[in-house]
Amino acid sequence: MSQKNETPILILSLLITAGLIGGGYWWFTQRSSVNLNQVNKSKSPDSNSTDRTQVSSGTTSKKFTTVKNIPTGLFNYGGSTSWAPIRLGVDSAMQAALPRFRLRYVQPGGSKAGSSTGIQMLINGQLTFAQSSRPITDPEFARAQQRGFRLKQIPVAIDGLALAVHPDLKIPGLTINQLRSIYTGKTNNWSQVGGPNIPIQPYSRPITDGGTVELFVQDILGGETFASNVEFVSTTTQALKKVSSRLGSIYYASAPEVVPQCSIRALPLGRTQGQYIAPYQEPFITPSECPAKRNQLNIEAFQSGKYPITRNLFVVIKQNGRIEEQAGTAYANLLLTEQGQKLISQQGFVRIR
Repeated sequence: MSQKNETPILILSLLITAGLIGGGYWWFTQRSSVNLNQVNKSKSPDSNSTDRTQVSSGTTSKKFTTVKNIPTGLFNYGGSTSWAPIRLGVDSAMQAALPRFRLRYVQPGGSKAGSSTGIQMLINGQLTFAQSSRPITDPEFARAQQRGFRLKQIPVAIDGLALAVHPDLKIPGLTINQLRSIYTGKTNNWSQVGGPNIPIQPYSRPITDGGTVELFVQDILGGETFASNVEFVSTTTQALKKVSSRLGSIYYASAPEVVPQCSIRALPLGRTQGQYIAPYQEPFITPSECPAKRNQLNIEAFQSGKYPITRNLFVVIKQNGRIEEQAGTAYANLLLTEQGQKLISQQGFVRIR
């Protein structure tokens, strides 16, 4: 065949080949539901590298057993005391479903458990991952980078702070400004905030105890120090006993630790006077009805942000490309399953998805 006759055939062959390649590309991207742009993005080493708060992406799994990339082994974790109900009611179910993913809670040596202690232990290599009731601070990010890795925090639940007062204290609620005034010593009698003529006795855990107190000092007190009349107690259990026995007392803690209690009343809070939001579901269940019935968390107010003191609970992960990162990510993903979120809500916290 002459070169003149071969030229049209060669052009036609090239056109057919190009058409087959283009059609195959269209079929692969449309029919197989693979987003190549997303794949390329996920391969980028800088993708999400600066994110400090990130909910794990992808379709939410329904059960613990459907989560992928669960490592095998024994993994140490610890941190916030506010997480205690989750460790008791959620992690135990997780262990039953995944016996090869073993979790061991580690108490800090020489200091009290808390968000700060847990994150510090994570940075120092004593924990695989940490549980925190506050965001990671800039100094903590810096210390981790000095050790050669990054920290990432994944929110898995919504919590809030609730105020406990004596059930017989006649006061409809407090504003955030009034609460600040009480704990900084500017207000020392309930009559100054619309209550009876009774001295106020505020209680708190020490600021060294972790995320809840740190959050209160930062967000409520605006960095001011506690007044000299604030009495510090070691545990929430101890503080609630004191509140139940003294009419003028007040104490703050994680809402699930306060709202269901029978011996105290969780006080409504507001951003403006007279517009108070209860941390419990109305109507209020009186101590005489408890424990047959207990007050339940006001989930709608916490999810919508109407309640003025809310926060996220975070799983803090060490991004080092090793099994620690895999285990921390797996733990967060397990809590974000439908099963995990349901169990979290059963422990009195508000689900985040």
